[in-house]
Amino acid sequence: MIKLSVLDQSQISEGRTAQDALMETTRLAQEAEKLGYTRFWVSEHHSSKALAHSSPEVLIAHMAALTQRIRLGSGGIMLTHYSAYKVAENFRLLEALHPGRIDLGTGRAPGGMPLSTRALQEGKRSDVDLYPQQIADLAGYLHESLPEDHRFPGLHTAPSIPTAPDLWLLGSSLGSARIAAAMGQAYAYAQFFGVPGSEQAIQLYKEQFQPSVLNDEPRTLAAVLVICAETEEEANRLATSADLFFLRLEQGRMLDTFPSVQTAMDYPYTPYDLEHMNARRHRRIVGNPEQVKQKLLEMSERYGTDEFMIVTPVHNFAARVNSYRLIAEVMRVGE
Repeated sequence: MIKLSVLDQSQISEGRTAQDALMETTRLAQEAEKLGYTRFWVSEHHSSKALAHSSPEVLIAHMAALTQRIRLGSGGIMLTHYSAYKVAENFRLLEALHPGRIDLGTGRAPGGMPLSTRALQEGKRSDVDLYPQQIADLAGYLHESLPEDHRFPGLHTAPSIPTAPDLWLLGSSLGSARIAAAMGQAYAYAQFFGVPGSEQAIQLYKEQFQPSVLNDEPRTLAAVLVICAETEEEANRLATSADLFFLRLEQGRMLDTFPSVQTAMDYPYTPYDLEHMNARRHRRIVGNPEQVKQKLLEMSERYGTDEFMIVTPVHNFAARVNSYRLIAEVMRVGE
């Protein structure tokens, strides 16, 4: 049975505010819980006018207080900006407040442009090559399993609790898959990023996986962009907003809001723009419920994973919720 989860980026839709977007994220988490989704993760982005949140741990605390069962987590914490110890304290506190419901996904991407990265790392030594050590430290802090020769021997991570957040390493490349495998981490593959040459990431992770105190066996999920509607035509119409948004992002001209379907349809695309968007579509799942089901089943077999984290960037909130509902129904989530 395939498990389904949700990744939300709190996009600020054209004509609405950041407060609206955060309210919609919270409502979507509640709906996802009712529909039987396994997890609900929120991302970390900085200095973006089009995305409403930059602190997953704060938003997780808010959503956890307004839901009952669904697992909540970060997709992910951009660990190279921060102290692994402070991240461990934050997520141990979340786990203490909501035991058995907290996921900690970490990544090494900057989550923003160079200016915001400089601001986040002001006065701090940062080196992406230190990321594996940060991951090892984080696991040690969360599970009170620091080696005796650790540079901070005897360091306590408050609060003391009998459980720990579920730790995941996020990635969109073969390099991140190798790190996750070597360290015995669970691996969340960002398929929707569309990184060339990364199709074998999950298979490589499984082949190179080394058991650890965290996991005896490899665990994977793939984050996939999916837009579903009652008809293929309507799904394709809704998807035009995401087509324009990601086109501008890849051109280095990110929009200030997530565009409406009308804005996307009226945009003066060049022939190259249209060709580029069409080339991107093969990595996305857009269609009616049966089409979405077939493509998810095919992707599950191709990637060798039984959990998908669904990303659904749609301007109209009701249509967005409906997409998640249709997917849950056709995939029989929760049965």
